[in-house]
Amino acid sequence: MNNKKKSISRKIAEYARTLDYNDLSPEVIHEAKRRVLDSFACALGAFTSIPGQIARNMGQRVQSDYSATIFGNDVRTTPELATFANGILFRYLDYNDTYLSKEPAHPSDNIPAAIAVAEAEGGSGRDLITAIVLGYEIQCRFCDSASLRSRGWDHVGYVSISSSVLASRLMNMELEEIEHALALSIAPNIPLRQTRVGELSMWKGCAAANAARNGVFAALLARGGMMGPCEIFEGEKGFFKQVTGPFDLEVEDFGSKRDNFKILDTYIKYYPSEYHSQAGVTAALSLRDKVDIEDIEDINIETYDACVDIIAGDKEKWTPKTRETADHSLPYCVAVALCDGMVGLGQFTEERIKDPDLQKIMSKIKVMRNPEHNKQYPEAFPCFIEIKSKSGETFTKTVTYPKGHPKNALTDSELEEKFNTLNSGLIKDNTLNEIVDNIWNLENLENIGDLMTQIKI
Repeated sequence: MNNKKKSISRKIAEYARTLDYNDLSPEVIHEAKRRVLDSFACALGAFTSIPGQIARNMGQRVQSDYSATIFGNDVRTTPELATFANGILFRYLDYNDTYLSKEPAHPSDNIPAAIAVAEAEGGSGRDLITAIVLGYEIQCRFCDSASLRSRGWDHVGYVSISSSVLASRLMNMELEEIEHALALSIAPNIPLRQTRVGELSMWKGCAAANAARNGVFAALLARGGMMGPCEIFEGEKGFFKQVTGPFDLEVEDFGSKRDNFKILDTYIKYYPSEYHSQAGVTAALSLRDKVDIEDIEDINIETYDACVDIIAGDKEKWTPKTRETADHSLPYCVAVALCDGMVGLGQFTEERIKDPDLQKIMSKIKVMRNPEHNKQYPEAFPCFIEIKSKSGETFTKTVTYPKGHPKNALTDSELEEKFNTLNSGLIKDNTLNEIVDNIWNLENLENIGDLMTQIKI
């Protein structure tokens, strides 16, 4: 009798092989479709970005019989390069969905990998939905288990893992092949947290796309017969000892017919800024009409530790010079909300970021840690703002569940509005409506390629 404990890789592989579309409730299926619509909206908004153009140009240079579409045109490239090019568009604006736990995540970073491999495999809408739910499940469960950020690694390290699993599932790979794909997604691909500290660069919005690309490439290697390192999690120099510290991933508690899928716990963003800023932005907008900008004496913000550490801790967050830093700056996001009465893409242009009047408002802001707020996080994301006027008045607002949180979710119509707004005339209205209809009826789509070829810019 073999009493050897199953490795985490084997348990994940078994879960990936057994998860079935019929295990998914109507609510889970609908949320997967909402995430596709939201991701496409973000891609339209970022389509003209420089990183998006760079990745598109790279993908267009490579052609393959086994291929996937680059978002926005008829060009096809290898699945891993399509994942990279499309993933940058989905993520670059920092407007895609979020999950916050021991490790933060943008689990829709898995979607470009799922679309690319599903298209290359001739997969259906149901195949895509199942793969998306699987990717969310794997990444979010890892986020619940151990922090990467606290040890100096970037959160996208979990994306390479989850995308390798969903790609393996779409390729109908055997258990041993999935285990090798997992090992190959981890051993060469542990990213540094330096990506998200100090003055942030373009790579902040590209790192997850690269991680997803690595996951797809790992799965392709494993399907081709490449073997990865054994005991990638539990080994002497493995993931536990070198990266996260030990933890036990309770795969038996993953989403199943019991319907506890993690995609239901993720949040769609209402504003194009880091998720920890969403409550602060909401509070600031609610206070804007109560006080004249010129009459503001002080602005005091109280919030939980993770918010302070990630978007108010570095000195660069107080004098942002790039879009990437500004959308990860709580002082900037609150100040621009108070000044402009809105927070959209126009609030993160180079000209707006450098406005001296805006920097003057930022200089009046203080951000403090609130122990009571720490007790509520990550189930809630409380932010308290107090504005003191020169005339002696005080105005306060606390927001606990910002718009987009499951307890304050965007409606389908609000999500469609986000999609239409970010399109900004790139795709004609008739075609845009057809794309939306196809996403809402994704489970009936026989081939994902039919959806991707609709998107022509």
